[in-house]
Amino acid sequence: MTLSRDVISLFDPDSTGCAAVARHIDFTEYEAEVPVHTHRKGQFILALYGAVTCRAENDIWIVPPHCGVWIPGGTPHSARATWNAHLSYLFVEPGAAALPEQCCTFAVSPLIRELISRLVGEDAHYPPDSHAARLARVTLDELVNMPQQNFNLPVSENPKIREMADALVSHPQDRSTLREWAKRLALSERSLARLMVRETGLSFGRWRQQLHLIIALRGLASGQSVQNVANELGYESVNAFITMFKKSVGCTPALYFSE
Repeated sequence: MTLSRDVISLFDPDSTGCAAVARHIDFTEYEAEVPVHTHRKGQFILALYGAVTCRAENDIWIVPPHCGVWIPGGTPHSARATWNAHLSYLFVEPGAAALPEQCCTFAVSPLIRELISRLVGEDAHYPPDSHAARLARVTLDELVNMPQQNFNLPVSENPKIREMADALVSHPQDRSTLREWAKRLALSERSLARLMVRETGLSFGRWRQQLHLIIALRGLASGQSVQNVANELGYESVNAFITMFKKSVGCTPALYFSE
C-alpha cells in the first residue's frame, strides 16, 4: 500500500457531522504524494514544519511553515508534502464558519496553531455541548479573522498556457523569454502576452516570479540552502535570488524563516 493511499485512509472527515475535527500528519521520513480526492468537509492544511504544495481550482498553492491553505468542501485537490513536513489538518463542516468559498492561504497565529493542536486530541464525534465543541467554535472564530496571503500560482486549462506552465514547473531554471515561448507555442508574442493575462490574471514575468517564489519557499522549508535554491531556479547569484524573494514577501529568506 502506498503512502498516498495510507494518508487518505487514515481518517474519513465526512464520517462525523461535528463542526470541526483535526488530525496531525508526520512525513519526516519521505515525501507524500496524495492523489486527487474530495470530501464534503472543507479542509485547512497547516504546515508546522516543512511545506506542502496543493493543486486545486486550476491553481498551485504552497503552504510554508506557519501558514495554511483553505480548501472548501467538495473541491477536488491533491497534495505533495516535503520529506520533513509536519502537517495539521482541520476539517470543517460546510456552513460551520464564514470561511471563503474559494481556495486561499491564511497567515496563522500561534493561538490557532495551539487550538488546532489541542483539537487533534479530541474525539471526532464529540457532543455538541462538550468542551471539544466549544474549542472547535473558538478555533473557527479565530481562523475566520486571519489575514489572507498570496501563495498561489494560477495555472489555466488553456492547452497553450498549460504546456508552458508544466514545462516551467518541471524546469524552473529555464530563462526563455516571452518571445521564445511564443515561438515554441506557435503564437505571436503579443497574442501570448494577452492570453497569459486573460487566463491567469498575471503577466508572464509576474507569473514566473510567483512560480519561483513557490518553489523557493518549498525548497527552503525542506532544508535546502539559499545557494542551492538560487541555483535550482537559474539565478546568476544568490543576491539576485534574495532580491526577488525580498520583493515578493517583504524580507530576506533568513528573516522570513526565523520569524
